[in-house]
Amino acid sequence: MRTTLDIPEDILTEAMRLSGTKSKTMTIILSLQEFINRKKIDKLRALRGKLDLDKDLDVLRRDRTLL
Repeated sequence: MRTTLDIPEDILTEAMRLSGTKSKTMTIILSLQEFINRKKIDKLRALRGKLDLDKDLDVLRRDRTLL
């Protein structure tokens, strides 16, 4: 999809330098993917201590083999 963006040149240049990408498009794609990944991690961290993960692995493995 083509999109026109007005991004300050100095920010884009520094992002390209730091990421090691050679094109503006790749820099934007990498930056957006990194943003998405960080937000997903934040959501997982918000669940810390809220889920009961005290499960018996032997029981889970045994039940899985019954499928």
